[in-house]
Amino acid sequence: MSKSKAILLGLVLALGLVIFAGCESMGRDIKTTQSEWVGGLDRHISVYSENGTLLAEYDGKVDIEDNEYGNKVLFDLNGKRTIVYNAVVIIQEK
Repeated sequence: MSKSKAILLGLVLALGLVIFAGCESMGRDIKTTQSEWVGGLDRHISVYSENGTLLAEYDGKVDIEDNEYGNKVLFDLNGKRTIVYNAVVIIQEK
């Protein structure tokens, strides 16, 4: 076996160990990457006001982008961009 093939085999085995022996956060990171690459995951999104009133619901394949402050959620659904500010957003995978 050549040196380059041995290195490649070692990298593949190491990657397999990380994926199969990884913790739950690793699984979440993999799912996030998958969502970004395939244009989202099938999800149900519910948007509530701060007093608990249901404002809107969305269903479909969406990729979610939030900000570090937690006051904005952005997603694309059916070619239309939706941005939600200052609301409670619950996102559930189907």
